[in-house]
Amino acid sequence: MEYNKINDKDIEFIKEVVGIDNVLAGEEISEDYSHDELGGISHMPDVLVKVHSQEEVSKIMKHAYENTIPIVARGSGTGLVGASVPIHGGIMIDLTEMNNILELDEENLTLTVEPGVLLMEIGKFVEEHDFFYPPDPGEKSATIGGNISTNAGGMRAVKYGVTRDYVRGLEVVLPTGEILELGGKVVKNSSGYGIKDLIIGSEGTLGIITKAILKLLPLPKKSISLLIPFSNFDKAIEMVPKIIKSKAIPTAIEFMTRDTILAAEEFLGKKFPDNSSDAYLLLTFDGNTQAQVEADYETVANLCLEEGALDVFIVDTDERKESVWSARGAFLEAIKASTTDIDECDVVVPRNKVAEFIKYTYELEKEFEVRIPSFGHAGDGNLHVYICKDNLSDEEWEKKTKEVFQCMYRKSEEMHGLVSGEHGIGYAKREFMFHQYGEEYVRIMKEIKKVFDPKNILNPGKVCQ
Repeated sequence: MEYNKINDKDIEFIKEVVGIDNVLAGEEISEDYSHDELGGISHMPDVLVKVHSQEEVSKIMKHAYENTIPIVARGSGTGLVGASVPIHGGIMIDLTEMNNILELDEENLTLTVEPGVLLMEIGKFVEEHDFFYPPDPGEKSATIGGNISTNAGGMRAVKYGVTRDYVRGLEVVLPTGEILELGGKVVKNSSGYGIKDLIIGSEGTLGIITKAILKLLPLPKKSISLLIPFSNFDKAIEMVPKIIKSKAIPTAIEFMTRDTILAAEEFLGKKFPDNSSDAYLLLTFDGNTQAQVEADYETVANLCLEEGALDVFIVDTDERKESVWSARGAFLEAIKASTTDIDECDVVVPRNKVAEFIKYTYELEKEFEVRIPSFGHAGDGNLHVYICKDNLSDEEWEKKTKEVFQCMYRKSEEMHGLVSGEHGIGYAKREFMFHQYGEEYVRIMKEIKKVFDPKNILNPGKVCQ
């Protein structure tokens, strides 16, 4: 596709729409806008536009469409697969200042927000009103628009599901500038094709979200965590299906290894409650009564001890909660700080294949002589596996990263897993998705993209392009 370059006339039009103070061009734009969190690919936009309303987004989109100018939407830039990188330049729409909480509907248990509201702001606001927004991705400074665009998951997915399960309605600006209202406050909807669900997880390739109606739950009154050490990784992961079968379903079931914990301790300068074992499960239980929560965690604690757990640490004091969850939240940053560069495999496999997949990464460490730390959501089989550059040359790093990724994604296919559990495809993982899904599946995705965006101006080169 041939795109037109931004010219002075385009810039003047955009300034008329949003105001001169909300438009940056060329060298005025910070380098931060050229990449996302991992920085695997980078490219500067020609123009950066800070928008404050649906009307502004619509006018800019219509202008871009009529003049065949590529356009990319961006939130906090916390993505890990290059989904918000403007690889063709053009216009970048920054939605972070569309950050208003518009309505809390206590009767319908919904929260209406603009796309730039941060996940941590949503959590704090609804808890102050005795409500609960369950999706819990690790990066709390992500915007809700970004969460919806990647169908973000997080630690609580094992019990509560993912972002898609909590989006009741969307307002979306199409590449032509037209505005769609999708869904609403209704609980059920069987009215034609589920276009709302096509937008969720589409990574900004089909439309730009300008408003979202989120489903809330009553806030659980009690919550407690267990940290359970095991002598080896196999024993830890073998417990996961047994825990789920016990019917005392935890809110979260996380796995972690000693190496990852030590990295987090060094990064934070804080001690973990225990770092002497090779593998750990971290479980959380919530409910409305102390008796209910205690009954659930005691069932699981006793089951784990019967099956060979070395101990059970109850995370019930403020000090211990801060120690455990600050470490868990810092795993990615700790791994990044321990090396010169990283790349991530966000694979998801059936729960009973988690241990086998992680053991396979240990084999790859030896075969390719690279460090491959990992952690993840044992309860839903979503693994976060990182390849560390350490002292490799750029040439060795590029070669080994490609080879290791090919091995890991091939292994996930053999296990009937998928390329991405929650971070999306973006630019970085396209070839692996193409290989896994095959021509017919990708053809259908491309046809959907073409219906929404005939000129392919919206976030081109991502996902299925």
